[in-house]
Amino acid sequence: MKLSQLLLQRDVLLRQTLLANQAQAYVQLEALTTRLARAQLSGAVCLEPADPTAGEYWPTLTALEGSQAVIEEHFADSHIAELADLIAFLTGRPDEETTFRLEDMAVIFLAPLRDKLQRAGVEFDPALPAPAAPEQRDPTRR
Repeated sequence: MKLSQLLLQRDVLLRQTLLANQAQAYVQLEALTTRLARAQLSGAVCLEPADPTAGEYWPTLTALEGSQAVIEEHFADSHIAELADLIAFLTGRPDEETTFRLEDMAVIFLAPLRDKLQRAGVEFDPALPAPAAPEQRDPTRR
């Protein structure tokens, strides 16, 4: 392939790369939200990015409600790092802490990503369910 041909394709390749990365983030996040729903984990958490200058070499996930031990039981360091990477990619804010409710992850992060992918023309396999919209969730659950 000639350099000139590659440069002509650059914009298309960059768009495809972004879509591929978004699709991978969707699959990873969908698997995580499914796992959390099965485990019936809920409550507010704070995800803080790693800060090597402060001696924090791994991101942390802290329970703001409920038991920290339950969080530690369901999230290994590698899971927290993956979650931090996903949320940093989705929000574009890799150095900011993020507070959210575990049971709302699909609504907050997954649904907008699915919408973005669909608007870009990505078709979803029937095996991948759409996350429930806020009005479809059980209002009695916190």
